Amino acid sequence: MPRIAPLDLSHADAQTAAALSAVKGKLGMLPNLFTTLAQAPAALQGYLGLSDTLGQGRLSARQRELVALAVAQANGCAYCLSAHSLLGKGAGLNGEELLAARAGRTASAGELPVAELAARLLAQRGRLSDAELVAAREAGLDDGLILEVVAQVALNVLTNFTNNLAHTDIDFPPVPAAL
Repeated sequence: MPRIAPLDLSHADAQTAAALSAVKGKLGMLPNLFTTLAQAPAALQGYLGLSDTLGQGRLSARQRELVALAVAQANGCAYCLSAHSLLGKGAGLNGEELLAARAGRTASAGELPVAELAARLLAQRGRLSDAELVAAREAGLDDGLILEVVAQVALNVLTNFTNNLAHTDIDFPPVPAAL
């Protein structure tokens, strides 16, 4: 049972109702995460704005899902593990790749620097050594991509913490939290 209830749509202001309607139109459903975030319209708008902006960045949908899965695993967010396992499949990740992403790894050499950087950023709270930063650059990530990974980690920490605090009801096919 949720500790923070999703917003009853009949109580949503016009801007929040429009934002939630847009989410439903885009996803074909209105996930509980969004109606929970809607309890604080500024939080919902902040999430949507950053998510939309990052979706137009240089990281591919697959790479964004690699980050989301690694962050959700590290933060023990069952909701996000379930949601991003489904979204990851939609972005082209297979079952083996989904599990690898949750561990901060990937089978694709081109995506490995993103997955490893996301896992390190989270584990070390952003405090990478000079050598780790150089290694990310040598692996092909320029400063712009490095900062996009930081932003993607932050976006996913927001949803993980929200769901972990709220005990958001999972409305995606559930996946086991253990690897």
